[in-house]
Amino acid sequence: MSGTTGKKTERLLNLLIMLLVQRRFVPKERIRSILYPGTSDEAFEKMFERDKDELRSLGVPIEVGQIDAYFDDEPGYRIRPDQFALPAIDLEADEASVIALATKVWEHARLADATTEAVRKLVALGVPVDVSALDIVEPRLSADEPSFDVFLEATTERTPVEFDYLRSGEATPTRRHLQPWGVARYSGRWYVVGLDTDRGAERVFRLSRVQGEARKAGEPGSYDVPPGTDVREVARRLAPPPSSDRTVVLVRAGAGYALRRNADETETGVAGPDERTPWDRLVLTRGIPGAADEILAHGADVVVEEPTWLRETVVARLTAALAAARPGEQAS
Repeated sequence: MSGTTGKKTERLLNLLIMLLVQRRFVPKERIRSILYPGTSDEAFEKMFERDKDELRSLGVPIEVGQIDAYFDDEPGYRIRPDQFALPAIDLEADEASVIALATKVWEHARLADATTEAVRKLVALGVPVDVSALDIVEPRLSADEPSFDVFLEATTERTPVEFDYLRSGEATPTRRHLQPWGVARYSGRWYVVGLDTDRGAERVFRLSRVQGEARKAGEPGSYDVPPGTDVREVARRLAPPPSSDRTVVLVRAGAGYALRRNADETETGVAGPDERTPWDRLVLTRGIPGAADEILAHGADVVVEEPTWLRETVVARLTAALAAARPGEQAS
């Protein structure tokens, strides 16, 4: 990240970490002296209010309270890790959605570096930190989501984005234009939420379906996010609902890590469709969000045993793809 966008993203990240790693309310003046040094009273108030609104629009629960319960002094701010963390594992899949902010994607290289630098700066300034608060969630970005950075940066600077998007069941992608409001993780998938300017309506797009590179296509600050927008709620409302079927799949040894992380039961060394490698049987009682697409993404390394409808869907999609690849051949 570079220029104004990089500075703003870094400031947001620093503010989030500062409020997250301290157990007490942080005085407003302390925040100003550390994160907004040299700003005038008016400039600080505008930047601080805008940054708080930015974080809240991304689902960050910033809490306001009195630093001393016995005195009516200046307000302080904090983020409680228990409110920022992923819900307990026994929640339904749609209840386990979580806002995707830089601090929640520690294993994404650029953001992990920024997080480390932010903590280093706070420690150097004498701010007491509790880095264990940074371990509250670890949703990973996969190689199928290289556009994450573009959408995150466009969100922070309010810049429109254009990209090619491949919808489920379609053979070719279409060009889409979006004013991104935020990036959210819902039911195990990353989505960008915003205004689809071609259709004049709010939409969500799954990042793994973005084809090629997403591109900024406009001027920074050229639009505003509607007041009161809850990115998490929009993603939950518009994204495809997760499958609730019990799913049983055979997975080749050394493959299907995303499926393995969500499996409730794993049986190793079972008979598979070939003998090139060992196979494991996974049972997922909560189903798989975007089940057919997830299975197909693993190619020949995953085979569906049940439910029947999912197996038939996958077979039909593979058959159609094979027919499209061999248009001159007749079915026997």
